[in-house]
Amino acid sequence: MSEKPVVHFDVTDGIGVITIDYPPVNALGPGVADGIIESLEKGEADPNVKAFVMIGTGRSFIAGADIRGFGKGRPKPKKRTYDVLDPCSKPVVAAIHGYALGGGLENALACHYRIAVPSAKVGLPEVLIGIIPGGGGTQRLPRVVGPKAALDLIISGRHVPAPEAKDLGIIDEVIDGDDRDALLAAALDYAKKVADVRPIPRVRDRSDRLSEATQDVFDAKRKEVARKTRGQPAVENAIKAVEAAVSEPFDDGIATERRLFGELETSDEAFAMRYAFFAEREIARLPGMPKKIETPEINSIAVVGAGTMGGGIAMSFADAGLPVKLVDASPEVLEKGLERIKANYATSVKRGSLSQDEMDDRFGRIKPVQQMEDIGDCDAVVEAVFERMPVKKEVFAKLDEVMKDGALLLTNTSALDIDEIANVTKRPDAVAGTHYFVPANVMKLLEVVNGTKTSRETLAAAMKLGRDIGKISGYAGNCDGFAANRSRAPFNIEQGLMIEEGALPEQVDKVMVAFGYPVGPCAVNDMSGLDVSYDTRKRRAAADPKYRGLPITDRLVELGRKGQKTGAGWYRYEPGDRTPHVDPEVHKIIKEVAEEQGFEQREFDDTEVLHRLLFSSINEICKILEEGKAIRASDADVMWLNGFGFPRYRGGPMYWGDTVGAMEIYNQIAAWHQRYGERWKPSALLREVAKSGGKLRELKSDISL
Repeated sequence: MSEKPVVHFDVTDGIGVITIDYPPVNALGPGVADGIIESLEKGEADPNVKAFVMIGTGRSFIAGADIRGFGKGRPKPKKRTYDVLDPCSKPVVAAIHGYALGGGLENALACHYRIAVPSAKVGLPEVLIGIIPGGGGTQRLPRVVGPKAALDLIISGRHVPAPEAKDLGIIDEVIDGDDRDALLAAALDYAKKVADVRPIPRVRDRSDRLSEATQDVFDAKRKEVARKTRGQPAVENAIKAVEAAVSEPFDDGIATERRLFGELETSDEAFAMRYAFFAEREIARLPGMPKKIETPEINSIAVVGAGTMGGGIAMSFADAGLPVKLVDASPEVLEKGLERIKANYATSVKRGSLSQDEMDDRFGRIKPVQQMEDIGDCDAVVEAVFERMPVKKEVFAKLDEVMKDGALLLTNTSALDIDEIANVTKRPDAVAGTHYFVPANVMKLLEVVNGTKTSRETLAAAMKLGRDIGKISGYAGNCDGFAANRSRAPFNIEQGLMIEEGALPEQVDKVMVAFGYPVGPCAVNDMSGLDVSYDTRKRRAAADPKYRGLPITDRLVELGRKGQKTGAGWYRYEPGDRTPHVDPEVHKIIKEVAEEQGFEQREFDDTEVLHRLLFSSINEICKILEEGKAIRASDADVMWLNGFGFPRYRGGPMYWGDTVGAMEIYNQIAAWHQRYGERWKPSALLREVAKSGGKLRELKSDISL
């Protein structure tokens, strides 16, 4: 272990400068808290020190606690930084650049003043890993921004930009420019200015904002988050902690916060959510990929296809600051696409999540063009036309003609063969799949598909492009459905087959909502449209005589019941209302098709419904890993969390599978194999991990890129 100190203390012109130097992001790792406390004690004892500045080196102020130690019986500290900063007899100025998250913001709030660069971001994201702030955040933040705003920030866990944080009252001053040296100079000046101000302003002593809260505020928040955060005790504990800030003296509120934090730290939900946190960072690592690979610069991009998907993709790039050219073969579709994009932005403005100026900037980055030749100078292009191979091949042949040398040619397909698309070009090495999820401007997952001839540089650039626009980029090999949709397909099949066998749509949905999904899969099918997968099933049936499809789902589509857009799907919908209503007509259709097809129907218990859905996909994920079409089981978990709405507090299907046990899952799948046939054939990898007593979530393929 390095002996280099992780906190430095220097005195500059009567100001004690506490510098946190724990790369890469100044997490509150070993020695950091002790170093801060030691520095404060030195400065307190030095009569030449009139005030303090606390600042970080490198990329951040303090990016948060080192969460790897959570749930592992951490030793209780003799002193906490918050308890030393707060009563310090000399003013402490927090100088924030990069991130001040979690314990970083809690330390800043325990300081007496806070200044920041414009690009800095602050937040308390602990709920996202299944816990609550444990260093006074739930007690100090409501005193600064008011209980309602504090609840919003703590429960959402969002990162708040410095200008907004200043408006809220978290930050006292935002300096001009983002230079850290300028920040330090400004902080030193600020510290000199406040050195003799008495009394020293302590957040703990403020109570004016607490009076804004009534019981209605807390009741309304509980009602607002009830469906979305079902099964997450961290959310309820966060609300209780903020309630304590309002109803209890500060020290009692701190004790309540620590008790509520302690209840969560070793909970099953917190372990699952910490697993998800690390899995989302691990997914970016590609085995065998050189660390310093040179990738093409992408400063401009084009999107071909102005439908719902293409428009959402264009918004993703515009939101990230990239200029986008949007082209479509139909002028009418192009015009409607722009109208849809504008309406989406306008909705965000109406909700208050986007300012009018921000909307104008983002919409202004999207430039409609009439001809494919008009996009030839872009660094990359994403094709987002109909999910039909002949159409995509025609588009790529044209892109090969018009795009400049070195441009990336990316296809947004959810299942089609990347190699077949790439082979119509003279540069298949520049082609990769980039599978966005609906709605593309909202969903975090981007599945990057590696074709047989895709170059390392193209693959790495596509992965990086996703990260640059705020997506989680996950690798998949080229196969039908790739990794995400292929792993989900058995879930969808079992959903349809169980309905054929007697389970009703409302029972399937009830089981999955109880499991933690905000909406059941049948209701989700209605949202996206039952006809979306209809063409895929017909394509597969044409290619494989043994493929039987989903006759009940197909019958609904053929009867015009395509989901919410037609007012009927698995459920019935009233005009202008998206609430699903159980429809006896669907029960009648199910019974008719079952009789026609000779399906025997029976009653299902809820456990079988749950296990048929999830075990089938766990088995498929094992097969995908066997074939080297995904890198890690944890990558599949990330895809399900961010692409399919799997409840985060359950970690993902493979993590959840470990709570059941690989052997139990294998035995059940083997039994269903005997009963139902080939579709339930157990994966050899599943059998192996079950017999060895290993963990599903630790499975990996042996591919090297």
